[in-house]
Amino acid sequence: MKLIVVGTGYVGLVTGVCLAKFGNDVVCIDTNEEKIEALSRGEVPFYEPGLSEIIQNNLEAGRLSFSTDLASALDDGEMCFITVGTPSLEGGGADLADVKTVAETIGRRMKGYKLVVVKSTVPVGSCDFVRQTIAAELEKRGEDIPFDVASNPEFLREGAAVRDFLEPDRVVAGTDSDRAASLMKELYSFLPPEKILFMDIRSSEMAKYAANAMLATRISFMNELAAVCERLGAYVEKVRLGMGSDSRIGYAFLNAG
Repeated sequence: MKLIVVGTGYVGLVTGVCLAKFGNDVVCIDTNEEKIEALSRGEVPFYEPGLSEIIQNNLEAGRLSFSTDLASALDDGEMCFITVGTPSLEGGGADLADVKTVAETIGRRMKGYKLVVVKSTVPVGSCDFVRQTIAAELEKRGEDIPFDVASNPEFLREGAAVRDFLEPDRVVAGTDSDRAASLMKELYSFLPPEKILFMDIRSSEMAKYAANAMLATRISFMNELAAVCERLGAYVEKVRLGMGSDSRIGYAFLNAG
């Protein structure tokens, strides 16, 4: 498959490189020219176990390339992943300016069917926003080109991102068409079918926030519990042992700090 990954931050770079490993032709896009030049030489801007080797192997195999030109990449790419940053605004919401810019460019330059996959961490309803933005640009052109939008949130951990991508607990895929679901199934064919959880788009978007919130809740709870233990003369690590041994709770993310 011919894939475009827009954004070469942690999520985008790991996603693009790992998908190239399975025989896809991947072009990773970023507006930072110096970064793109460095990546084209195989220089990775951060340390992630195994990533540099996979990049070098796929550059040499011709399956992976880096560019600042999204418009040209759209001529060939069948699927376009949006992995740009969505920093917090003052009021606590997510800044979707870069997501909007990518969606506008897709709408302006696409010539044939595209599956646009939103992998950035975005609020529920953002895939609808992407769809509307692309449709508005197509309308300005007077074009009626079919496209789909899918949600495919990331669950990568720094320091274990390559392993998390190649051996995930699950892959969440939010789609609303058979064509999009079929392409997502083909894309992740390197995984056992039961690992891919298909659902509607808004549930997929919500699953990311729900998972983040649950993990943060466990850590916050343990921090509060540690303070209570200190006041009462108990040892939080021993309390953790008593809690985590319960199979309904487990030890993961059950640490104060």
